[in-house]
Amino acid sequence: MFTLLKNTDLYNPHHIGKADMLIGQGKILAIEPELNLSGLNDVTIIDCQGKIVAPGLIDQHIHLTGGGGEAGFASRTPQVTLKKLIQAGTTTVVGVLGTDGISRSPKDLYAKAAALTEEGISAFMHTGSYEVPTKTITGSIRDDLAFIPAVLGVKIALADHRCSFPTLEELARIVSDIRIASMLSGKRGLLHVHMGGLPQPFSLVNELLDMGLPIHHFSPTHVARTEALFDEAIGFGLRGGCIDITSGGSRFTPPEQAAKLALESGVAANLITISSDGNGSLPKFNSHGELTGLTAANVDSNLLLLPKLIDQGIAPELAIAMMTANVADSLGINKGRIQPGKDADICIFNDDFSLHGVIAKGQTLQLNNELLVTGNFE
Repeated sequence: MFTLLKNTDLYNPHHIGKADMLIGQGKILAIEPELNLSGLNDVTIIDCQGKIVAPGLIDQHIHLTGGGGEAGFASRTPQVTLKKLIQAGTTTVVGVLGTDGISRSPKDLYAKAAALTEEGISAFMHTGSYEVPTKTITGSIRDDLAFIPAVLGVKIALADHRCSFPTLEELARIVSDIRIASMLSGKRGLLHVHMGGLPQPFSLVNELLDMGLPIHHFSPTHVARTEALFDEAIGFGLRGGCIDITSGGSRFTPPEQAAKLALESGVAANLITISSDGNGSLPKFNSHGELTGLTAANVDSNLLLLPKLIDQGIAPELAIAMMTANVADSLGINKGRIQPGKDADICIFNDDFSLHGVIAKGQTLQLNNELLVTGNFE
């Protein structure tokens, strides 16, 4: 079974322009200005005239098993469904745990990631949650990373009133475990850090960098939460670190403006990524630390942000890369680009960057805004 996309306006995410694309066995087989397959049987042709074709979106911070719980067990957000991910144009996810590392576990997160992979997209995870010492699947950070392919790194929280306030020595040991295990397993290995709004959020990270630990192991997210945090994140980006702007969470300025500010501040375009924080809780606390409100981040906030980035004057290929190739490079996964031999993870957009179709691992999941695949129990 083959699929032929005709007459695409192709972004790779670099702008290629008019091209045809052949897909088979879950992979991109060929990209040419024009492909004529009259002699090939069992080909489904999708005419993409007037459509923009780009890599499928990669969401590297999403609460697959739900987040929340700050207002009691009834406030836990639900699990993410395959349907919502498809409708968000998301073909690859990295699941994380949040505040609740008590009633939720890395094992449960692994099971959800495995289920989504079976259902048709690509799903990875970070072990751990907010807390230190880190809860893992095997009982060891090194073993989780070395022996479980889906595990890409460790999630912790810093500078947040809900974090464990780890010491420099504790963080150094975690990064050491990540580095050793990633070297042995061929992974990039990440310390994925929920950055809170307390003072000097990057102080420990900067100390670890000054000790000589490689910057590519650090993955700070929610960096536009406050202006002070964002200023420190810019400094991290200027040192060569990748900064992750949240499209669906709290921010001192809209995420499209934060991305533009980062570029104007001199952060390299390839070091800026976007993630949704989808299904994560968005609690509001007063000055006494009392919960005053609770909502959940939207799973489709990356998709909704894409045209806003372009409206800010960010070139489409840079905006697309912030949700595709840049994320893949930061994670160290072979995703995020449309090239022969790559997984056929594709978004088909209308000319206003609204979603028209989704292909993941070569399977057409949505076309003409009609869902063709859903998960169990949907």
